[in-house]
Amino acid sequence: MKLKKDSSRSKRKLRIRKKVSGTESRPRVTVYRSNAHIYVQAVDDITGVTIASGNDKDTSKGTNVEKAEKVGASVGKALKSKNIKHVVFDRNGYKYHGRVKAVADGIRESGVEV
Repeated sequence: MKLKKDSSRSKRKLRIRKKVSGTESRPRVTVYRSNAHIYVQAVDDITGVTIASGNDKDTSKGTNVEKAEKVGASVGKALKSKNIKHVVFDRNGYKYHGRVKAVADGIRESGVEV
């Protein structure tokens, strides 16, 4: 079951990555979701540089969804300080639901358009 689940996600991930690419002015925000934590990166795919990143390892208060929203807000704040107003959201093959949606909402709350 796990093997099928992983291969299905990787197929979805490849379909998404064919269409989604980040630039310096509009980076790609990608989400990795493990069972315990969530990791977010803003990447410029042309130069291969990570512009901003964050994870929920240092926050211990709240539910997983609340922590994901805080991570999104902190990444959004970092992007805002670098004068980036628009990003492309890469859900990385995960459903746009729960923690993944909370990250996008946190980025939007900080004033960056997703």
